[in-house]
Amino acid sequence: MRVVAGEHGGRKLKSLPGDNTRPTSDKVKGAIFNRIGPYFNGGTVLDLYGGSGNLAIEALSRGCDHAVCVDRHYKAIMIIKENAALLKLEKRMTILKSHAQQAMTQLSEQSYEFDYVFLDPPYAEETIEKDIRQLLALELLTPHAQIICETDKQVMLPERIEEMVVSKDVIYGQTKITYYEREQKQ
Repeated sequence: MRVVAGEHGGRKLKSLPGDNTRPTSDKVKGAIFNRIGPYFNGGTVLDLYGGSGNLAIEALSRGCDHAVCVDRHYKAIMIIKENAALLKLEKRMTILKSHAQQAMTQLSEQSYEFDYVFLDPPYAEETIEKDIRQLLALELLTPHAQIICETDKQVMLPERIEEMVVSKDVIYGQTKITYYEREQKQ
């Protein structure tokens, strides 16, 4: 696993050993960022199921200002911290060991707003619809925020979750990426 492009393009990242996590492949990550970027002039990112910090670090490498990585597992938090240190990104990252719902409440209390949100919950715990509703209720999204969801290709997410609508979904092997944006008012 590596950073695909930007300031840290080509740099290798550490990942969690074993098969309890599924790091986003470089191919899928490249496709995601080609769709939402590919480069950024600032912005804030939330990776709610951080794993290795792979997606947040890619966003920082491509020009986002700050990223928040959340994971509830100690080993994942340690890998995210190691990857942040490896690329000297500690000052541009906030790393929280927490359950997703608790982290969203904490971030709301700190007045965070996010331009890009990555939702890649463990497949056995599909909580994407609930997460998006909480992001909206807590006003954690900027007006032009994009939410990028990674699921198994069999998972069918709703076309609409409140004012967020699917702008595109793409299948890569066993993985489906679904993009949500706010519905454009006519």
